[in-house]
Amino acid sequence: MVNLDTGARSTPLVCLRSRTLDIAIVSKLDSVAMNPVSIPIPTREAAATPAADWDFPIVGMTCASCVGRVEKALLKVPGVSAASVNLATERAQVRAGAGVDFGALQAAVDRAGYQVPQVRQRLQIQGMTCASCVARVEKALLKLPGVSAASVNLATESATVDAAGPAADPAVLLAAVERAGYHATLQRDDAAAAPAPAAPVWPLVVAALLSLPLVLPMVGMLWGAHWMLPAWLQWALATPVQFGFGARFYRAGWKALRAGSGNMDLLVALGTSAGYGLSLYEWLRPGASAMPHLYFEASAVVITLVMLGKWMEARAKHQTTAAIRALQALRPETARVLRDGVEIELPLAEVRVGDPVRVRPGERVPVDGQVLEGASEVDESLITGESLPVPKQVGDAVTGGAVNGAGLLLLRTRAVGAESTLARIVRLVESAQARKAPIQRLVDQVSSVFVPAVIGIALLTLLGWGLGTGQWQQGILNAVAVLVIACPCALGLATPTAIMAGTGVAARRGILIQDAQALELAHRIGVVAFDKTGTLTEGRPQVVAALPADGDRAALLRRAAALQSGSEHPLARAVLQAASHDGLILPAVSQLRAVPGQGMAGVVDGVELRLGNQRWMHELGVDTQALDAQAKDQQEQGRTVSWLAEVEPRPRALGLLAFADTLKPTAARAVARLHEMGVRTALVSGDNRGSAQAVATALGIDDVRAEVLPQDKAEVVMALHSLHPVVAMVGDGINDAPALAAADVGIAMATGTDVAMHAAGVTLMRGDPALVADAIDISRRTTAKIRQNLFWAFGYNVIGIPLAAFGMLNPVIAGAAMALSSVSVVSNALLLQRDGRSRRTRA
Repeated sequence: MVNLDTGARSTPLVCLRSRTLDIAIVSKLDSVAMNPVSIPIPTREAAATPAADWDFPIVGMTCASCVGRVEKALLKVPGVSAASVNLATERAQVRAGAGVDFGALQAAVDRAGYQVPQVRQRLQIQGMTCASCVARVEKALLKLPGVSAASVNLATESATVDAAGPAADPAVLLAAVERAGYHATLQRDDAAAAPAPAAPVWPLVVAALLSLPLVLPMVGMLWGAHWMLPAWLQWALATPVQFGFGARFYRAGWKALRAGSGNMDLLVALGTSAGYGLSLYEWLRPGASAMPHLYFEASAVVITLVMLGKWMEARAKHQTTAAIRALQALRPETARVLRDGVEIELPLAEVRVGDPVRVRPGERVPVDGQVLEGASEVDESLITGESLPVPKQVGDAVTGGAVNGAGLLLLRTRAVGAESTLARIVRLVESAQARKAPIQRLVDQVSSVFVPAVIGIALLTLLGWGLGTGQWQQGILNAVAVLVIACPCALGLATPTAIMAGTGVAARRGILIQDAQALELAHRIGVVAFDKTGTLTEGRPQVVAALPADGDRAALLRRAAALQSGSEHPLARAVLQAASHDGLILPAVSQLRAVPGQGMAGVVDGVELRLGNQRWMHELGVDTQALDAQAKDQQEQGRTVSWLAEVEPRPRALGLLAFADTLKPTAARAVARLHEMGVRTALVSGDNRGSAQAVATALGIDDVRAEVLPQDKAEVVMALHSLHPVVAMVGDGINDAPALAAADVGIAMATGTDVAMHAAGVTLMRGDPALVADAIDISRRTTAKIRQNLFWAFGYNVIGIPLAAFGMLNPVIAGAAMALSSVSVVSNALLLQRDGRSRRTRA
């Protein structure tokens, strides 16, 4: 990325797409963007000019053979005359002729087995007023060579662009937005995308004061009073409003025309100018009466009402980003760091990972850390949605932004700044709010032709009244009403404002919705498939039985613990904890390896051992018959059974371990709530059938899929698709990631692994299964608001435009209706926040 003020280069965020997961990889590329001299080609149309030079990065090369393969692939592209690849700088320089665009070069690199890194840039866009503006900015960005995706959000006035090569340079993106008629700035990494606060109110007040004398005579006519102002005074009052306060509509409308399209500003400028011009004509034409019928009040009041609507809309949009601002406000500016035993207060930017940080009672925790000394209760409600303080003691993790209770804590810093939990939450919420829901595509298609269609209808209205009835004056007024009542603003705001409000409500309740598509799909979920360990259970199993075949319990536990010494699995920790509790000394282990979905293998005391599930034992040919009855008894009690066996000189069972894991207190209520909502439940577990069935029976789960290998969980999810159109998967481990990615809606526990959270569209910050029903409820209410907003947005136009065309709406009333449409759409979305607060209070 290029700093536009200094020209300094910084480390970009490179997004590489794998087949199953989208993984963000931070790559230390010193120069991702092209040098300024290497940007002769700002658009795809210009990309076809002769002798174009390209300079772009390539990742994945490791040796000279890679360089040769990439150069060979590039030279195969028709029109490429020279290609030079530098392994040290990981860059390619290409000279190409006419007809070669960057997409062809990128495709050639991909075919060779390497990648041109994608950079995600976030821009703040100023000057957009309606859905037509959104479409125009997106079209301008997508024309750039190397831009693979561009999403513009009217509610946050922001754009998210995925680009490679030339378009990775922010200067190229900013220039494209400027050419489209808008102003853009690069958004800082630590700044949340948010609409600008409402404009100063004084221009609106002055415009209203100037328009009020023009409206009063109309009010007086209701009681038979004649307060009509002289024509010169009407002109004097209306002109500052028309060309002073209304200048913004002319400027924005002209930019739209120059870019070859239209927007709301163009409609307002055309409509009010027609009313103002007709009034001038009636006043100044030869033979005009002393008190001609003028329409200065229509043009002035319409502009004032549109200004009022925009001011109210900006205030309402600002409220939709309250969730992000509330999260950002949790970030302290300083931290008390111990350096050489001395406590000093440092700015947060100077704190480093590993630094000891002291947190006094009542202070906000400045960093993500682990408790080194002390004990306290910490309020994490604004981060996780958990209303009760959480006890913390030595060894526990503490999240930055939480409020410390009565105890004094000393923490070791684990993450700070952009890598902290709080910063990642803000990025996830912001990303979800910036993305478009699938239903928005229909709105974008309508918006792209909306303004030209409205201008066409206005022209037909004018000609119809003029040619059909001879009433040209009435035709102009009706055409003005058509132009003024048409409201592409409401169409553009209907979906994003509801999504922003919905994701904000979810964030306050500890639910991070990372994907707008997941939010829209969740309301149609027919079945929720749960993983067992760590999702419905606490994930802290304990060894409750160790049954040796030869009666030596200590030897059984010692050997099993040796095999588990290299594993981070919850069952491994349980075995190691049991061995430690009994004071056992573990023997040396060699050739240790994990077998996915089966267990652990290794050599202990010179004996080849296996520790795993019964299916694996059968595959190894181990005879478990002597302990089968005891294993069955343990499984019927809902316990997990692992077998220890030696495989040489002949396979034989050495014993079994039984584990018990406590169900989460909210698990039964979570399943019951889903059933009340008409959603079926399933349990997908790698555990034995007896244990899985016992858990399902205790919780009332409908369907049980037991002894499922990690690689088969995704197939189970796909099988559920045949019974239910929309399937959700809830999990927390690495082994759940493929199933989370395969589900329509993946829901990950934040208490689990990062891989699971990357694969999911929704993350539950508390690891509470009851939040699954909350997420579906929020999705249903958000989808309802989207539908209501779209109904009103389309309704205003479908009903209002014909009424205006047939002369049944005064331009002033049309202007008021247009202003009201945008405000009502945003206000309706904000009701989600009120509903969310009231539901949480009742809970």
